[in-house]
Order: sequence, then structure tokens, then C-alpha cells
Amino acid sequence: MQRILDEALKSASLSQLQEDCEALRAEIVRTVSARGGHLASNLGVVELTVALHRIFDFPADKLVFDVGHQCYPHKLLSDRCERFSTLRSRGGISGFPKRTESVYDCYDTGHAGTALSAALGIAKARDLKGESFSVIALIGDGAFHNGLIYEALNSLRALHTRVLIILNDNGMSISPTVGGTHDALEALKNQGTADDVRLWERYGLRYMGVYNGNDLTELLPAMQNAKEALKKESVLLHVTTKKGQGHPFCEQAPELTHGVTLGKKGAEYADALGDELVRLAEKDARIVAVTAAMTDALGLRPFFEKYPDRAFDVGICEEHACVLSAALAAGGMKPYFAIYSTFLQRAYDEIIHDVCGQRLPVTFCIDRAGVSGADGETHQGVFDLSYLSPIPDLAIAVPRSISEFRAMLRMSVSYAGPLAIRYPREGSETGVFPVEIGKFEVWRSNMSDIIIYAAGERCISLAERVCDRAAEEGIAVSLVNARFIKPIDEALLDARKERCVITLEDNALIGGLGDAVARHLRGRGKQIFAFGYKDAFIPHGDARALFSEFGPNEEDVLACVRECHARG
Repeated sequence: MQRILDEALKSASLSQLQEDCEALRAEIVRTVSARGGHLASNLGVVELTVALHRIFDFPADKLVFDVGHQCYPHKLLSDRCERFSTLRSRGGISGFPKRTESVYDCYDTGHAGTALSAALGIAKARDLKGESFSVIALIGDGAFHNGLIYEALNSLRALHTRVLIILNDNGMSISPTVGGTHDALEALKNQGTADDVRLWERYGLRYMGVYNGNDLTELLPAMQNAKEALKKESVLLHVTTKKGQGHPFCEQAPELTHGVTLGKKGAEYADALGDELVRLAEKDARIVAVTAAMTDALGLRPFFEKYPDRAFDVGICEEHACVLSAALAAGGMKPYFAIYSTFLQRAYDEIIHDVCGQRLPVTFCIDRAGVSGADGETHQGVFDLSYLSPIPDLAIAVPRSISEFRAMLRMSVSYAGPLAIRYPREGSETGVFPVEIGKFEVWRSNMSDIIIYAAGERCISLAERVCDRAAEEGIAVSLVNARFIKPIDEALLDARKERCVITLEDNALIGGLGDAVARHLRGRGKQIFAFGYKDAFIPHGDARALFSEFGPNEEDVLACVRECHARG
């Protein structure tokens, strides 16, 4: 589409603005259909974004997105229209706000709850430098569940600055919003009382709402009024939008069209999690499931439907979900906390003190582990083995297949301590032997002086290819499924006589499997070569290509095998 300039937006008629909105929607649908990405959330904020560019002066004024799922219209209206067709592809534009990409993006986001803290910091820096631009935080109602929002609100008066919070209320995060904050916002939308409004005023905000965020005739004057009020005080502009607006299927199925993935989808670990937990819960009344606004994405819908009294979606509140799981376990239940690897980082303190410090039997089901692909730096799950490994009493499992994942879940029911099971999105069903905590599985054993310890499905697959190619060259290599990073299988490591030891992991190289093996074998005359992700933030792109570029590379591992063989 032809770029719509801010100057044109400021002088356009209402009918022209409405045509511009439809052009933006058409381009978003066209590009997401070709590249994948977040669809429903972006369709819902088209009018809201057009109004922002009409009323404010970007990039002089600063717009901070919470999460960033809804930044596509902003990218099209700024200086990236000509590059929008490269969305989420390697070397193309990001699906999230990115400071290095454009002066129109003033702050990188990708996780919920950060926008208000960031907006306050930018506004305070403005004040200290004697500048006068406006700072806007665009926050969805799903993110308003996140505790970081309230930490920022708590400091609003103390910072003595002014920001505009636009609350984009569509009743959704990825799943429908739940809980007390949801109920409070619903009360405001349904003729809220003076007491409902006073809550926000106590934080130091002037409340303005509720306005239809998909109706420019209502939205434009409301936003202009908010801009004027912002000269004197901080403002909360409450607007309602419809997720998926303008696209019938998206409007009817916003959960299914929140994120669009291209290509044929293979078997998913999430589906196995849902199936297996339902089966286990039939026999064990202690089993409960916890999620932070990710019921469907994590495969828990069957469990929620069959056991609604034992299923808890707490909204985008990962720290709370972790403590809740710990307390459920302290009360005699057996919690399974399902979460993406990248989001579990937010609950690190609670993992240490609340779960592991009390040695409570919480099972963390960590999805999207390893490189996840097109969502980029904020969503690559490449750190979990590194940040979990130092925690005492936490067992860490890495299944080589969906079948082994199922076996680990069955084993976990009788395990009396904290357990983390981490896995990628897609996988395969293969035969599996019984799983025992802390025990590796010898996958291939040859008369060889070279052995590969591989953790996880991607690395097992890579190792098998390396072993096959090495065998064609007359080089024998043994292969072990290192399915527990902690406790590591010391007995097996001690028993193996191979001189050349190679480790492969779908994780940052620092602090994972390679480090654990090297520590145990130190001083024994072994040559140890570790392969994992480079010490870098991994950008967006195709997951397989990124794994090869930033992670263990087949050619590099094979070259290492050849070198070991040549040394004799």
C-alpha cells in the first residue's frame, strides 16, 4: 500500500480517514497471511492508531506499546510502510516495537506490563531535560492484570510527571480476561459510579471514558480532549475496541486469530500436555493446572473444560501464578504450572524462594523452549536451562520426543520435589522407555572414542544426522539422550570411557548441559566440546534457520567429530 503520511492524516476528512483505516486493515491481513503474525489484536486498534497519528506528532511525541501485539498499524503509518511486507522475516521488520528499527519506536517491548513504567521513565527524562513532548502508553486490558502496572501507578504521584495512558479495553489478552480487574473495567463500561472513577483519581490520573475506539467520530474529539488535559495532569483515556474488527472470522474467533502461524503444523507438545493431564487427573484428585492467560496456547483447554474447579487462569500474572502453585502444593495439591519459557523468566524470584526453597512438588511445564522464531528477541526461550540450573532441589528434564514428554508427566505424579520439564513447540511421537529422575538414555553405543550427549528433540535429531554422516566416513560415534540436566547422570558419565565428549543443547551455551558435563568431568583427561546458542540476543526469523545460525550447527559438529577422530 502507499504510505499514508501524518501530514495527510491531519488534514483528511472523516470519510478519507475511514478509507485509510480499511486500507490499513487490508494490508495487515495481506501481510499476515503471507508472513504470519498477530492479526486480531492489530485489526482491533486501526482506528485508535489513526487517531493517535492524527492528534499527536510522532516521532517528537513518544508512544510506548504494552506487549506490542498491536503495533502493525503504527508501523504502517510511520516510516516502515515500504518494508512492511518483510514482517517477521530474517532481516525484515520486527513484529514488535524496536528502537533500532525506527525513530518512531521509542522503547522495545514484548512482554506485558512494562509500558507504564517505561512511559514514566521517558516522561521524567523529558522533564529533567526541560523538554515538552507528550508521552503515551497504549495498554490493553489484559496487561492491566499485571502487577508491574500497579507498581508504576503507585509511583505516578511521587515522580511528579505527566503521561497519557490509553486503556485499550477489548476484554481479551490471548484468552478472555478474567478476575477482579476485569470486573472493575466492566463496571466502568456499564455506567460506572463515582467510586469506580475515584479509584483511578487516587493514583493521580484524570479518568476519561468510556469511548468507542473503533468509531472515529467519537474517538477523535475524546483524544483531543485528553491531549489538552495532559498539559496539566496525567490522564487515563478508556476506550473499547473489538479484537479482530473488520474481519468477520477474527471478530468471531479472536483467540484463534491472535497469532497466525504459517505452514503445516506438526504434532505439538501442548496437545500432549492437555491429554496427559486429563488422564492423570482422572486418577489423582490432587492434580490442578495453572496458567497465566495462556489456556489454549498451552493445550490446557481440555483440562479446564473437564475439571473447571481444579483449573486456574490468573491472567498475565506470572509471579502470582508461581506463588499460587507453591501454596497449592503446600496445601496438599499437585500443581502443574504451564508457561512459555520466555515468560517464566518473570517469576524467577518465586521459583527460587516459594517453590524450591520449600521443596514443594510443583511441576513447571515449559513450552516454546529453545529458539521460537518469528517473535524475536523477547520470545526466544534460550535461557531457561541456564537460569534454572543453579537452583537447589529443582530437577530439570528435557524430553527427546512427545512420547518421552508423556512419560515424564506420568513419572512426575509420584515425584515429591519441584520439577521443570522444558520442550519446543512441535515434536514427534516415538517409542520410549521408562523415565527415571536423573538418568540418561544411551541412544547409540558404538566401539568409539567419541560420544555426543544431546539434550532435547532438536539436538537429538541433529546428533543423529551427524552420527549417520560420520558413519558414512567410517567414524563411529556414540550418542546419549541427556534427558536430565539436573540431577545429571553422574554414574553414566563416570562409566563412559570415550576420550572426546561433545554436548549439544537447545539453550544458551553458558550455564546449561555443556557446563554441567564439563564440571563433572574436569581433570579426567577428556576433550570436551560444547555446542549451544551463541552469546547474543537472537532476532526474529524462521526457527529452523535461526537454530542453525545461532545454535548447534550440523556442519560445525561434524567438523568437531572429524577433528576428534583425526587426533586418534
